[in-house]
Amino acid sequence: MRTFIPKKDDIVQKWWLIDADGRILGRMATEIADLIRGKKKPQFTSHLDTGDFVVVINAEKIKVTGRKLDQKKYYHHSLYPGGIKEITLKDLLATKPEEVIKKAVWGMVPKGKLGRALYKKLKVYRGPSHPHEAQNPQEYKF
Repeated sequence: MRTFIPKKDDIVQKWWLIDADGRILGRMATEIADLIRGKKKPQFTSHLDTGDFVVVINAEKIKVTGRKLDQKKYYHHSLYPGGIKEITLKDLLATKPEEVIKKAVWGMVPKGKLGRALYKKLKVYRGPSHPHEAQNPQEYKF
């Protein structure tokens, strides 16, 4: 028995549109990670990019469970001594809601060259409009 490895012609990449209005952040992020990775396709191969493009709209209207709005913190460092910065989920949602979804999905894709290529296929927008109408994205049903 031989292992099937898809060729470039076998891989068909679709565009999906996800409305984040009222969706729970973590559950939505796992679905997005599966879509951009291509895990729901029959030709899925772990070392190749077989996934689809995902456009997320209404990023500011996501929901989280529990007390994560006040307790969850995101950290980054400026590479200077004492340069660690932290921001809560509530503050990040108020200023850059797109980053919340991007960070959640980034934690679920493989790290390295393949993960960076997959991550570029995620497009997140704050409001209901997006510039990808020409690609004719289909609405994704959860």
